[in-house]
Formats: sequence, structure tokens, C-alpha cells
Amino acid sequence: MPEILESLFGSKSRSRLLRFFVLNPGKETTMKELKKKINVDGRRIRADINLLLRIKFITETSRKKVKYYALDESFPYYIELRNLFIKANTYPQCKELIKLKDVGRVKLVLVSGTFLNYDKSRLDIMMICDDLNRAKLNKAIEMIEAAIGKEVRYMTMTSDELAYRLDMMDRFLIEVLSSPHDIIINKIPKLQNFILNLKK
Repeated sequence: MPEILESLFGSKSRSRLLRFFVLNPGKETTMKELKKKINVDGRRIRADINLLLRIKFITETSRKKVKYYALDESFPYYIELRNLFIKANTYPQCKELIKLKDVGRVKLVLVSGTFLNYDKSRLDIMMICDDLNRAKLNKAIEMIEAAIGKEVRYMTMTSDELAYRLDMMDRFLIEVLSSPHDIIINKIPKLQNFILNLKK
């Protein structure tokens, strides 16, 4: 789906800019922040920002010689674009999630929230991973956030931590497992039975 949107909107830069502004209404951001958040070439971003200003998709304000950009929520196709990008971010359309499999000995990847368009969830990604490489995880999360245009709420724990929290019937963990979710990777067979028992 992201590749389709990039073709429709002319470039990865423009697609990610549109997605970022549409999914973060009311948020002002600088050019420097945009370069980091959407992870594309800065020269391309500047050209696309100028185009979006011309069609009044975004607004520009200056404070202390710094320019800030934000979505113009009166843009006539805002709602339609928002619905399109929300659909594009849901699992399994979001291919970037697969990058999480290389951050360590991954036992479980569970998605909810943003990836299911489930606003009530307090979590977007839960991972069970032993020997976690924090640098690889941070890079993977950055790439996912750049692709979907918003920050993701995630938590990680080891297999031992999961076992302990399940034994304690940890309230937050039970809430996550009881809520709507999809499981991308599952190498903990007993967990599925535990989830099924929660729903009885």
C-alpha cells in the first residue's frame, strides 16, 4: 500500500509528508524535524513543502526566524485523505513491521492501536524478544514511524519477564491481550491458549 500511495502522490517524500500532516492535525513542525521524522532527502522535502503551501494544504508561520508548518484542516479533501492513510497504515498493509524480526531472538510481535485503527488501545506494538539489539530496534521503529507518519507506542520484554507478568496477571498486559490485536510472529505456543482463555 505505501508503494501505491507513493505512485499516486508522485514520490515517497510527498506521500510521507501528506501522511504526516494528515495524521498529526494541530501539530506544528519545522523543516529539521520533518527531515528526521519522514526519513527522506531534505531537498525533495523542501520542494514538496513549497507545493503543499501553494495548494493551501499546509500553513506556514514564523517565530524567532524559525518556520513552522502545520496541516490546514480546512483543506477540502482532508477527511478523505485521513481515511485513506489510516487504511494504508493498518496491518497487513504496513510492510515495514517485518523489520522487527531482525532485532534479536524475537518470540512474539503483536500489533494493535494504530495498526488496527483501534483508538482505545494504549499500545501499538508489543514485542517479546531475548537478546534484544536496542540500536536495531530503534532503527526499525524509526523506519516504521517514517512510513506511517506518526509515533508508535511500543513495549518490549524478555521471555522471562513475560512469564513473570502472566503469573502475576499483570493488569496492563491482560488488557493488551484481551483487546483487539493481530499477532505477526508467535513462537510462544502457550500464549495463544492463554489469550483464548481470557476471552471465555
